[in-house]
Amino acid sequence: MIWMKGGPRGKRVGAYFEEYLSQMSRVNKSFSDLSFARSSSDGSFGTDEGLFEQPEQLASSKTVVEKIVRRISLQMRDQQQAWQESPEGRRMLEFRSNLPAYKEKEAILSAISKNQVIIISGETGCGKTTQIPQFILESEIESVHGAACNIICTQPRRISAMSVSERVAFERGEKLGESVGYRVRLEGMKGRDTHLLFCTTGILLRRLLADRNLKGVTHVIVDEIHERGMNEDFLLIILKDLLPHRPKLKLILMSATLDAELFSLYFNGAPIVNIPGLTHPVRTLFLENILEMTGYRLTPCNQVDDYGQERSWKMNKQAPRKRKSQIASAVEDAIRSADFKDYSLQTQESLSCWNPDCFGFNLIEYILCNICENERPGAVLVFMTGWDDISSLKEKLQAHAVLGDSKRVLLLACHGSMASSEQKLIFEEPEYGVRKIVLATNIAETSITINDVVFVLDCGKAKETSYDALNNTPCLLPTWISKASARQRRGRAGRVQPGECYHLYPRCVYDAFAEYQLPEILRTPLQSLCLQIKSLRLGSISDFLSRALQSPEILAVQNAVEYLKIIGALDENENLTILGRYLTMLPMEPKLGKMLILGAIFNCLDPILTVVAGLSVRDPFLTPLDKKDLAEAAKSQFSGAYSDHLALVRAYEGWKDAEVDLGGYDYCWKNFLSFQSMKAIDALRREFIGLLTDIGLVDSNTTSYNTWSYDVNLIRGIICYGLYPGICSVVHNEKSFALKTMEDGQVLLYLNSVNARETQIPYPWLVFNEKIKVNSVFLRDSTAVSDSMVLLFGGNLSKGDADNHLKMLGGYLEFFMEPTVVDMYQSIRRELDDFIQSKLLSPRMSIHSYHNLLSAVRLLISNDTCEGRFVFGRQVLKSSKTSVVASHPASLVSRTDSGPGGDNSKSQLQTLLTRAGYAPPVYKTKQLKNNQFRATVEFNGMQIMGQPCNNKKSAEKDAAAEALQWLMGKQSGCEYVNHMSMLLKKSKKDHN
Repeated sequence: MIWMKGGPRGKRVGAYFEEYLSQMSRVNKSFSDLSFARSSSDGSFGTDEGLFEQPEQLASSKTVVEKIVRRISLQMRDQQQAWQESPEGRRMLEFRSNLPAYKEKEAILSAISKNQVIIISGETGCGKTTQIPQFILESEIESVHGAACNIICTQPRRISAMSVSERVAFERGEKLGESVGYRVRLEGMKGRDTHLLFCTTGILLRRLLADRNLKGVTHVIVDEIHERGMNEDFLLIILKDLLPHRPKLKLILMSATLDAELFSLYFNGAPIVNIPGLTHPVRTLFLENILEMTGYRLTPCNQVDDYGQERSWKMNKQAPRKRKSQIASAVEDAIRSADFKDYSLQTQESLSCWNPDCFGFNLIEYILCNICENERPGAVLVFMTGWDDISSLKEKLQAHAVLGDSKRVLLLACHGSMASSEQKLIFEEPEYGVRKIVLATNIAETSITINDVVFVLDCGKAKETSYDALNNTPCLLPTWISKASARQRRGRAGRVQPGECYHLYPRCVYDAFAEYQLPEILRTPLQSLCLQIKSLRLGSISDFLSRALQSPEILAVQNAVEYLKIIGALDENENLTILGRYLTMLPMEPKLGKMLILGAIFNCLDPILTVVAGLSVRDPFLTPLDKKDLAEAAKSQFSGAYSDHLALVRAYEGWKDAEVDLGGYDYCWKNFLSFQSMKAIDALRREFIGLLTDIGLVDSNTTSYNTWSYDVNLIRGIICYGLYPGICSVVHNEKSFALKTMEDGQVLLYLNSVNARETQIPYPWLVFNEKIKVNSVFLRDSTAVSDSMVLLFGGNLSKGDADNHLKMLGGYLEFFMEPTVVDMYQSIRRELDDFIQSKLLSPRMSIHSYHNLLSAVRLLISNDTCEGRFVFGRQVLKSSKTSVVASHPASLVSRTDSGPGGDNSKSQLQTLLTRAGYAPPVYKTKQLKNNQFRATVEFNGMQIMGQPCNNKKSAEKDAAAEALQWLMGKQSGCEYVNHMSMLLKKSKKDHN
């Protein structure tokens, strides 16, 4: 990056900056006093979530308070008795008494009274979720302790918290918000007299942020713990630590399917209460039974799902070349050893054609049509993996003569990202003669119950995030469900009458399933969790997580901590910074919170609100299968800035303008946008404004926070500030470009990105929201940024080996420019960081005195002509006289010393190879008998083996270091990089 040599632009920037420094030296002392007068260094932000807050008592006598509490408790008892004795109350009690949970009422209450922790394992349909919280509340009210009783019951999903609270209020003969309420993100219904609150696990964790001891709470019920979500596992560690300090607090853990002994052992032998289920018999059909019974034939062509990559296969009449998927590999042995000799030859032929990777839309359509035309009344529940396949299947079914007839079929979808009002439709009974079909994800396994379901179709898969800690990359892939999940899905069919479950996979595949799902804490990145640990002052992150039910691997924890240090949320001693404390107050990913904070500080809040809200909901840009070209053309009108995030801002602003004249729905229809997503973005923007107001970063005068909302370059810089270190280089070729990241080498863009349609991107960098490994690594939601944006809004800058050299990310990102420009960037960056820090310490501080600094920043990023490039290998390595032995080279360079491309030997080796035009190196790692690992690196037809190491990552680094030592033995000193590039290119030419 050598574009700035002075000239008019450089002089203008310099003038702004000199004037700023002069001004600041005059007011430094008074400003310093102002900055720290309102320091929030104790982290005491408001986090009121309204969960049974107990106001401080006035100086009244203890006797008076006790009399008031007793009087309220007596009133509650009288009201409860009146309901129970009323005709409606008696009918409701008769209904409840038929549930299996009711038959265990006394045993459950006895176990709760005698133990601080109990574990309840109840089969689907036993009534545990609705009845056990009521048992506790009714018991406390009956014993005249109702006023002091406050129960929190957590649910993993908002829809279950809302639907269960409504049901329990109905059973108590009350309106929702009286003694029973709920609280979920964006919504809640809770009154002064609420004593039983259903909420999502995240809401309770936010309450713990403000009140570590859960003051006023008498019982905590954690439901559906078998799902082993990250929040639930995190909550259990905190509650386990809290119990000794709150000996009267009762903890009840509940689940439909549960490895109960594991939880009992974790809580020091807590007793287990088992409740039998109340389910009708369910006829279970596996794929071989379905094929035998219906005569349906599977062929290689009729299983192809008509969307995505498989759709292109169907269009082109040829199978895509791809490696065997994880789905197919997982059951390969089971299928190979299965014996289907008891089935007809036709069924055996069909099974030999079965493709585990496909859902089989045609088969699903065939079964549904058969149910609608030939089977008894009852709703159908179809389990799919995610929104894409749900919406694609729904479109296919709507085109069917029977299934698309709204007079015969009510076709609904159920997905976690849908609005609450849409989700509630699945519980309503259709008109007489109309068959309800619900297409759902695993949200419908246990969290919610659709009472009229009689038929279940189970694809056997769920979309699950796994985490490759070695490459620091999340992988979002369909995976086979567990046996426990399959049983839950089957159980949904027997709620109201005998049912039928169609498993769309062979029985031998079911037998190969794992018994339980892998906990989320072991398969996802841990950044947000680590931030919560520090916000709750729970000590060392690694020490805390070592106390989990099942601890995550050390490398995953180290990656998360390192990320939080890079973004400035933690200092080098792993303590929360002032930025980190603000991020704990924002219920979103740290990178999105960081973006939101800077948008408020830099007075361009409105577009940043839209970006952050848009990244928090389902993608609003729709691509219907039959109108793909039209949809892409519609999206292209919002592009033009090499940014998915700015395209989203334009689309939202257009929708908002259309809403003024009540034309928002038509606008979405014309532009292939999701009206629900737009409404969700709008609601989240309002919530985010409220959060920023609560923590003091904005006030009621939001106009002042949008002074620079028109400055597209500044918005790019703030997006960079939030998404860094999610950055990749744009490597320009003659006709196109390639993208490379530090960990992955070459990566790809999702096809729906506006940048994927470009042949050239006139910027040296892209920042991205996330990368997902499917078969290749794909980047989702990217924005092009310039060198100046990265230098001013990226990570920490450090001086390189020469006066004209700056580097970032340990040398992975390097910038070269004139020495005077280097000094100016470093100075402006220091002042900019100080300004942000001061503004966070004193949110109401005026930024008037920083006008010249901010003008210099805006001028720099607006005039960057993007001539920078991805530069490696300018560092000078010390020469060595040690000789080289190819089979086992002596150490020429430390395995941790910096080299071309940063401090990582893998990155250095990849840099040398890619500069010479080679493919990235390939690593193969074997685990040795002593539990150590040894890696071999392959490149240019060569194989070099490293030394044994304690983990895979270290083994691969060691193999790369061996390769580097062998290569660098041929030449040392300042010219070695160019020499090596030429040598490798020559080698490649000879090799070809």
